[in-house]
Amino acid sequence: MGLREQMPLLARHEGEWEGEYRHVGPGGELLDRHRVRMTCEIRGEVYHQTNRYTWDDGRTEVHEFPGVYLGGGRCGFDTERLKGEFWELDDSTIYLTWRFKGQDLRLFELIVLSEDGRTRSRVWQWLRDGVCVRRTLIDERRAG
Repeated sequence: MGLREQMPLLARHEGEWEGEYRHVGPGGELLDRHRVRMTCEIRGEVYHQTNRYTWDDGRTEVHEFPGVYLGGGRCGFDTERLKGEFWELDDSTIYLTWRFKGQDLRLFELIVLSEDGRTRSRVWQWLRDGVCVRRTLIDERRAG
């Protein structure tokens, strides 16, 4: 069985997504806000994600996240910036955990896909020494 069969929820995320990231501090104060356009693809046994970020002041960033199927319903990713794993919790929720390289930060993310597959919500928690120092709230919709 291939990646699509082993991780059917991940396969339901394939396509183009648009949305907004809101980074908030531990007290709920807005730290940053920017738009995202994301492409999610399964290429054989590899999951590939491209994130394109745009800020109101004109700044842009593009990040590539290639994920390798590890077996047992898990994928791993290891880029120049971060390293982590993700897996499906149930038929609507994916869980990720990762670390930024060279930083004492551990991140945890839940991605919940709507029943109709047209929207998803994501929440990151950023922990330093076991203390949450930031949260990222992401709302996305299918772009096509």
